[in-house]
Formats: sequence, C-alpha cells, structure tokens
Amino acid sequence: MQAFPTAIPEVKVIQPKVFGDARGFFYESFNARKFAELTGVSTPFVQDNHSRSVRGVLRGLHYQIRQPQGKLVRVVAGEIFDVAVDIRRNSPTFGKWVGETLSSDNQRQIWVPAGFAHGFVVVSEFAEVLYKTTDYWAPEHERSIIWNDPGIGITWPDVGGPVLSAKDQVGSLLRDAEVFE
Repeated sequence: MQAFPTAIPEVKVIQPKVFGDARGFFYESFNARKFAELTGVSTPFVQDNHSRSVRGVLRGLHYQIRQPQGKLVRVVAGEIFDVAVDIRRNSPTFGKWVGETLSSDNQRQIWVPAGFAHGFVVVSEFAEVLYKTTDYWAPEHERSIIWNDPGIGITWPDVGGPVLSAKDQVGSLLRDAEVFE
C-alpha cells in the first residue's frame, strides 16, 4: 500500500498493492497499522457505508459540523470523480478543492479528513462506493455546500447535467456556510 499526496497535504490518495493473475486479483483494502503509517491518522473507523448510484448522480458536498467525519472512500464497481473541499477557515487551503478519479479498475482510495466537505459524481453507467467514517452519521449536524459554488470552482466531469437530491439542490454557498474554525 502506498499513499500519494494531493494539492492539499492532508488529503491522500491510497493505492493498495494488487496481486493479480489469470484467476482475478486480491488486495488488502484496509490495514489500520499501514494506514496510520501512511497518513499519520490512527483514529478508528466506526461506520461503513455503501451507495449505488447511476451515471450523473452527484452526491455532495457533505460534511457534519459536529461529530465531523473523516472518510476513506473507494469504488468497488464503476467509476466516480471524487472531490474534497477544505472548509477549515484558518487553513491556508481554505476553499480549495482536490479531485481524484476512483474506480473498480484503478482500486485507488481517497482519505478525506474531518474538516472537509466531500462529494462525488458518477461517470460510468453506475457505481458502487464504499466508505469508512471516523464518526457516526448525525443528520442533525449534516450540512451541504452547493456542488457548483463559483467561489470554489470545482471542474466536474461532463455527465450531461448532474442528478441531485432535494437536499443537494439547496446547498449553501461556501461564503454563507457554517464551517470549521
């Protein structure tokens, strides 16, 4: 397993070592000791989530203002473009974003620490996304930043117009959002 830096140092791309042959492949998708060594994060994961979405579905940009969640995200079927936005007001990268293509073919994962808004769009026919979180889902603390906030300027892949939930259609602009200090 290796970790690669992104333009925001706390966000890491994790590439597992894949052992493949004519039968298929095997890889260790998570190892707490190795993850801590690569990221400096030893917080335990307390919840695993699994979503399935069709092409064009955009989920995000989500975060919890209390009980903030770090997320380790991977794709087990299909392909997504995954985004993390720094929403820590006192950070030198506040309002900046990084994006990474995650797919069942490249087996990459992305570590999105607490203090970041997270979202993704499905670019394949469908995608199944698994992610581990460092705290439990707390709907009363969940917040959403609008996916196309011009102040952030995310360059999303063209999927013919995103399919959004009612909640994601009315997300806040970053300048008006409740963020981390």
